[in-house]
Amino acid sequence: MALLRRLHGVTKAKRSWAGRDLEVGNARGKERGVQYEPLTAALSGSQPCAGSLTSSCLSDPSLWDRLHTQALPGSSPNFDWFFGYEEVQGLLLPLLQRGTPQGPAVTPLRVLDVGCGTSDLCSGLYTKCPLPLNVLGVDFSPVAVSRMKQMLKGHSGLSPRHPDSRLHFLQADARNLGSICPSGSFQLVLDKGTWDAVARGGQPGAQQLLSECLRVLVPRGTLVQFSDEDPDVRLPCLEQGVGSRLVTVHELGPFKGLCYFAYLVQAAQ
Repeated sequence: MALLRRLHGVTKAKRSWAGRDLEVGNARGKERGVQYEPLTAALSGSQPCAGSLTSSCLSDPSLWDRLHTQALPGSSPNFDWFFGYEEVQGLLLPLLQRGTPQGPAVTPLRVLDVGCGTSDLCSGLYTKCPLPLNVLGVDFSPVAVSRMKQMLKGHSGLSPRHPDSRLHFLQADARNLGSICPSGSFQLVLDKGTWDAVARGGQPGAQQLLSECLRVLVPRGTLVQFSDEDPDVRLPCLEQGVGSRLVTVHELGPFKGLCYFAYLVQAAQ
C-alpha cells in the first residue's frame, strides 16, 4: 500500500505553486471553488477531434499526429495542454538538486519525459536549469518528435543553461521502453498528462505505463505525474502499482483559472 504524505501550506515556487494538505476523498473543487476543465474537455474543442472524441480517442496515436500537424499558435514551436516549464520549475529544481551527486566531477542527471509531445518541459529544463542534465523526450507520435527535432536543430535561441546539458527526442511508446531505456537509468521521470491519455484506453495500459516509468528510475529517483485528476481518483490507481513507494501530492496553480496536481512517487524514506 502506497503512503500519502500529508502536506502543509508551504509556498515553494516562483509563481503560484504551493503544497496543500490533501487526503483521499477530497471532492473536486471543494473549498476552492475552482471550475475544472479535464484534459478530455480541453481536447474536445480541437479541430481534428471535434465531434469524435471517445473514451479511447486520447490513446490513439493518429489523433496526436493530427493535432501536432496543425499549425501552432503564434511563433512558438511548443504547445502545452496543461502548463509549461516555467509554472513548475519551482517544484522540479529542488528534486533535481537532491538527486545531484556530490564531488568535483558531476555527471549530468538523466531526465525522461514520457509522452513529451511538443511541450516546452524538456526544452525548458535544457535551457533554464542551472544543473547539468541529460534530457530525453519520448512520444509515440512521429509528427511530435519530428517537430521537436526540427526545433532542436533550427531554433537559434535554444542553447543549454549548463554547458554539459544535452537534449534528445525519440519516437517510442512509453508503455514499452525496453529497447531505448535500460532499467535504473533516470533520476527523474516526468509524465505530464500522459497517464490521463493512456488511461482513456483502459487501466491495463496506464498501469503498464506506470510500471515502465518505475522500471527506468534509479532506486532513489522520482516519478512526477502532472494531472488535473483529483487525488481521490488517482491515488487508488497509483496504489495498485507503486508497491511500498511513497506518493506525495502537491496542488499546482491556479494557472489560467485551473488547478492541477503533481503526484510524486519516490522510495519510502
